[in-house]
Amino acid sequence: MTKRVFLIHGWEGYPQKDWIPWLKNELEHQGFTVVVPAMPIPDEPTLKGWIPYLALITKFPTKNDYFVGHSLGCIAILRYIETLRENEEVGGAVLVAGFTHDLNYPGYYNELASFFKRPPKWEKIKSHCKKFIAIHSDNDPYVPLRHGEIFKENLGAELIVEQNMKHELPAALDAVLKISA
Repeated sequence: MTKRVFLIHGWEGYPQKDWIPWLKNELEHQGFTVVVPAMPIPDEPTLKGWIPYLALITKFPTKNDYFVGHSLGCIAILRYIETLRENEEVGGAVLVAGFTHDLNYPGYYNELASFFKRPPKWEKIKSHCKKFIAIHSDNDPYVPLRHGEIFKENLGAELIVEQNMKHELPAALDAVLKISA
């Protein structure tokens, strides 16, 4: 069965932004089927809009499905994994510059509040996905490095810290190849 990778952009993102087109191309050359959805209303994302949309595009998740999230796309992936049924499991997730609670920048991130009304259900997430890699930069201006430690602590994620990459981390290619091997 072909391995699928879903690349989920972040807030104010779109499929052709940043390193996503490059990663899509590289993964396709490796034989993956790559899906890069335009998430609903990316300038004003909501949990109610994004999670059902992820369910719609993945249809029947399997262990041959891998997810790469960028920024807000990471919590969207984790919230989606929380909704999987008891017998459903995905192959892994790469969480790039992700976070799991509101970043608390006054007046700036209020649009994202629906994703953080409750903490993630870590054990439920781990019951549906066993492999996680978190990639963060030591100088990300939006997402402090401590958020990578949260993924490491709660998901057992391998944490990769890139130097001087800010909020753009194309190291996701090697991470996908690693968790899908």
